Amino acid sequence: MKILVLPGDGIGPEIVAQAKKVLAALQSDGLGLELEEAPLGGAAYDQYGAPYPEFTQKLAREADAILLGAVGGPQYDKLDRPLRPERGLLAIRKDLNLFANLRPAILYPELANASTLKPEVVSGLDILIVRELTGDIYFGQPRGVRINEAGEREGFNTMLYSESEIRRIGHVAFQAARKRNRKLCSVDKANVLETTEFWKEIMIDVARDYPDVELSHMYVDNAAMQLVRNPKQFDVMVTGNIFGDILSDEASMLTGSIGMLPSASLDADNKGLYEPSHGSAPDIAGKDIANPLATILSLAMLLRYSFSAEEAAQRVERAVKAVLAKGLRTADIYEAGTEKVSCSAMGDAVVAAL
Repeated sequence: MKILVLPGDGIGPEIVAQAKKVLAALQSDGLGLELEEAPLGGAAYDQYGAPYPEFTQKLAREADAILLGAVGGPQYDKLDRPLRPERGLLAIRKDLNLFANLRPAILYPELANASTLKPEVVSGLDILIVRELTGDIYFGQPRGVRINEAGEREGFNTMLYSESEIRRIGHVAFQAARKRNRKLCSVDKANVLETTEFWKEIMIDVARDYPDVELSHMYVDNAAMQLVRNPKQFDVMVTGNIFGDILSDEASMLTGSIGMLPSASLDADNKGLYEPSHGSAPDIAGKDIANPLATILSLAMLLRYSFSAEEAAQRVERAVKAVLAKGLRTADIYEAGTEKVSCSAMGDAVVAAL
């Protein structure tokens, strides 16, 4: 099984190094894996002059799954837009047709006090956000900056969804809901945006194939409020690219830290790119204090979705639970009475727990 490792920028190499330790431990137990490494984002620009160079593209297309750290950094902010690290991330998603982004937000009991919400509001939280990843305003054309009829400069983007794009993410979400509590909330802004009114219409049509799943609808502004007010009302949420980007980051903080939130971006055949939901955190890069658990949990998702290695995935997840139960914490989830450890020490602890 071929895994392409993309360490990326900022804290990316540090957190990916911990996931590689876990992979090495699994390999010693007989899980057949072949690892290759390549640059993406700023590291790729530094080496090849492009955020998603042909070298990386070739390996990504050949791999069965991809593990990514994070991309970006302030040193790249003045580059032309096509050369910025984030364009590399968008490009690999588009190139591999990774249209379905799965972001679980699970609150481990040991971290109930780390959430900014009251424990009784978030205890037992287990939400899956399904985000469409290759359409919407992030990719819609035309886009740019122009001079309008009044002679004034204006920026513009196009929010666009085809019926087939909505249907395929709808099926992913309904199928995920079937494996959980059979409740799906579709998030839109149908009272204002024709694109999402169309989204709602297609979701209702797709629901006819899943009579055993309860479908509800919610405007995105209300959904943002409800995630803070009563997050446990949700089981699976499905939404478009820009709304999903915002809501999944909001949901991550319910769990105590975005450093705990893994994600999977899948194509139609479950080939996927797996990454923590957080960014490259350049302010703490190189200090060995980042939280590697979201990356390690992303590895568990990789084993589950791309390789159908359910037993190995559960072993990794149990190991993460074990280190948390032991009281080990990185700086982002530290509280009085627990033991603060470094990024590398947390990785070692997970391997020991395996």
